[in-house]
Amino acid sequence: MSERRRGGLTGGGRGKTVRVKTAGRRRPSSTRWLERQLNDPYVSEARRLGFRSRAAFKLMQLDERFHLLAPGKRVVDLGAAPGGWTQLAVARVAPPGKAQGRVVAVDISPMDPVPGAIVLQGDCREAATIAAAKQALGGPADLVLSDMAPAATGHAQTDHLRIVALAEIAHESAHELLASGGTFVCKVLQGGAQGDLLAALKRDFAEVRHVKPPASRADSSEVYLVAQGFRAR
Repeated sequence: MSERRRGGLTGGGRGKTVRVKTAGRRRPSSTRWLERQLNDPYVSEARRLGFRSRAAFKLMQLDERFHLLAPGKRVVDLGAAPGGWTQLAVARVAPPGKAQGRVVAVDISPMDPVPGAIVLQGDCREAATIAAAKQALGGPADLVLSDMAPAATGHAQTDHLRIVALAEIAHESAHELLASGGTFVCKVLQGGAQGDLLAALKRDFAEVRHVKPPASRADSSEVYLVAQGFRAR
């Protein structure tokens, strides 16, 4: 994997739009998904740069704005599979010839190894998983990341409640892992039912912001909460 610049796309503009016809047993929704993938410049750029997912560009853009990743930092990536965020974190916190940070990736499902990262399979709701992450880090984390999202049901309110529940789990994990002054980033969906989560973040962090990076698709309601200045207790 190589990386040529921080922030947005590194290649040229969009190419010619690809149209996909519904064929065989493919449903119209599947056709629309395939067409979107084929015409998404972040998908092709992720493939070209060796990232496992286009989501790497979301973290790249968040890092450009908030300076989340730097050589020598300790990072935990919760719900890390397939590993796009983990790859970028390794490239930024443990670059050759500079202070070597440490990246620990945690996922409840098996995940292929990421060179330079420690990959743990486990449920971050379990104390044993958090303890293993702490041991692997070798010290408190500077940054805890969560791009976790449940499988979409198509029912907006249900999907929103489920992703907020995951964000709350990630926040609880971050509370156990972060060093004083550390940063927590998690994904939520735009809408209500974030009151308790926001109140908890504002209690635990000096500053909390909602951010939608350019790599988030325009038709997606996802946003990221960036909480900085952890108040360790």
